[in-house]
Amino acid sequence: MRRSICYCEPANAVAGELNVWNFIYTPSTNLPKGTKLKFDLQSKGRDIDWQIPSINVKKNDGIIYANMGKNKYLQATEVDSPDNFGPLYEFVLPIALEAGSPFTISLGTKEGAVNQVYPGLVRAQTVSQRRRPFFLYIDTSGKGRYGDPEVFSMDIRGAELFNIRILTPSFVAKNKRFDVVVRFEDQYGNLTNNAPEDTLIELSHEHLRENLKWKLFVPETGFIALPNLYFNEEGIYTIQLLNTGTKQIFRSAPIKCFNEGNPHLFWGLLHGESERYDATDNIESCLRHFRDDRAFNFYGTSPFESQEETSNEIWKVISQNVAEFDEDDRFTNFLGFQWAGEAKSEGLRHIIYTKDAKPILRQKDIKYNSLKKIYKSFSPKEIISIPSFTMAKGVEFNFDNFDPDFERVVEIYNAWGSSETTKKEDNTRPIANKDGNGYQETIDGAIQNALQKNLRFGFVAGGFDDRGTYSDLFDSDQEQYSAGLTAIIAPTHSREALAEAIYERSCYATTGERIILGLNLAGLPMGKQTSTAEKQGLAVNRHIAGYAAGTTKLKKVEIIRNGKVIKTFEPDDYSMNFTYDDLTPLDKVCIDAKDKKPPFVYYYIRVTQEDGHMAWSSPIWVDFIPASAIPKTIVKKPTAPVKPLPPKKIIEDEFEEEEEEEEEEDFDDFDE
Repeated sequence: MRRSICYCEPANAVAGELNVWNFIYTPSTNLPKGTKLKFDLQSKGRDIDWQIPSINVKKNDGIIYANMGKNKYLQATEVDSPDNFGPLYEFVLPIALEAGSPFTISLGTKEGAVNQVYPGLVRAQTVSQRRRPFFLYIDTSGKGRYGDPEVFSMDIRGAELFNIRILTPSFVAKNKRFDVVVRFEDQYGNLTNNAPEDTLIELSHEHLRENLKWKLFVPETGFIALPNLYFNEEGIYTIQLLNTGTKQIFRSAPIKCFNEGNPHLFWGLLHGESERYDATDNIESCLRHFRDDRAFNFYGTSPFESQEETSNEIWKVISQNVAEFDEDDRFTNFLGFQWAGEAKSEGLRHIIYTKDAKPILRQKDIKYNSLKKIYKSFSPKEIISIPSFTMAKGVEFNFDNFDPDFERVVEIYNAWGSSETTKKEDNTRPIANKDGNGYQETIDGAIQNALQKNLRFGFVAGGFDDRGTYSDLFDSDQEQYSAGLTAIIAPTHSREALAEAIYERSCYATTGERIILGLNLAGLPMGKQTSTAEKQGLAVNRHIAGYAAGTTKLKKVEIIRNGKVIKTFEPDDYSMNFTYDDLTPLDKVCIDAKDKKPPFVYYYIRVTQEDGHMAWSSPIWVDFIPASAIPKTIVKKPTAPVKPLPPKKIIEDEFEEEEEEEEEEDFDDFDE
């Protein structure tokens, strides 16, 4: 049986390519006059999608039209569809189309039009994709009765080599081997091998001997794994790649090499959406993107709980994929959702499970229509409830009902702004809307204000989001910043270990760059708390030490005590180690807890790069307990040490047997 033919000219495209695109359909049967053909470009109208053409053929550029041959051009009609973000294009045959006769849909300049500086070319999508589909629906009745579509396929390949991305672990141990993955990317972040044949890449790093530099070629796959690298000295390193043809230098994010017994640093998102793949409709592609393209170590799902956005069927698919993709030592997944409660008292939050196959908790369900009811239904380590966007007026959280058992971390930053403090207090990424609409900041939800109330939580960061509460922000005048990243410090790479690290506040937030930082106070790492009862010397001196390493030069590293900067370092370098002794008597600077708890201080560091990217460590707390209130331990007087027995004298001379027996008796008496 003869089949219809669908093919594209050109058959392949380069990401972001400007061209005229033809989709040629040859029917296997006659199509009568009045037949409707509906073309679906599968574009959502985003910057990364296929450019949406105009239907106005009078423009002669950037248009869509159909050609039946013999100068029979058809103008398209835009048709809206509830299942599509962009329009569909419908054509009606003015005459019959015989079987075997081509019907061509063209995007770009009308045939024969003068093309000045490529005015009529249509831009292809900027995302590489194998067998990218385009759909053509046919209705021979002319009454809108469309059946299954005919499918055109086109491969979208990576464009010219633009960037070399080096993926490394952030923490390594001295003389311990690790692997590095090198990605050759175009300007849109797609893998590509589109580079001159003689392109040679030279690898090096700090302290590497000249004769050990590696030479790499651009592989067909667009990426290469380099095994068994190691550093034989502790310190901060960056892997560097030199394109010997263009003399461009590409650097990895910083790597900290520890002497021994190093922890592990894992990067990812607990709350965030992919700009390429919808995390609700296409969760599998989304997870692959974050795992393979973005090289995340973990990811948490975060659809909104409403039935309209996340049906039970969608939640089931999300749950299944989260369980399937979770893999120890490779990629950890958390099942989670967003829940919006009453402004101020509950606010917006992201709830994540520490186990698989859990239900989505809907506000319409009377059992889960308040946070108190949710918390009563679970134990503290079954779920983690993360307040987010806390300073956004209208969905803010004032922390009055803060629950320290479930709310172990707070989202200090996401792509719509920072909730650390207000713009007047030098917040460089405030929640703001240019035209006064949308979301504005409110001091009620400021994280520093919550810390002043003796509320104890760590910091995480969210990414980009255009769902639920955030759905109207993308196309508005709301200030948008870079998507954030969360760093988790844990002993091993597993869901259990990462969840425990979040619970222990062993994590920190960045604005999207893999800035590494460390903070300890009297030997305690970030997220911990202590008191002068445990370390009495803290009443006099708090010795603070740490390090910071950026992806570009560091502008400043600030030590913040009780919401105020007490020390600023300006390293003018990519990395630094720092120490600081806070010698102000603790009782002079501590905050009155006002909740029958000891007065306290808290410290955290804030790192700012020259390019504006930032990072915030989780705080460390010190409680002040006066010496008079510290119970004195009873010290027992040590008993006098028992003198060791003198060694037996070795008798070298010969004695009478009688004398030897007497001497042995003397030693026996001494022993007794």
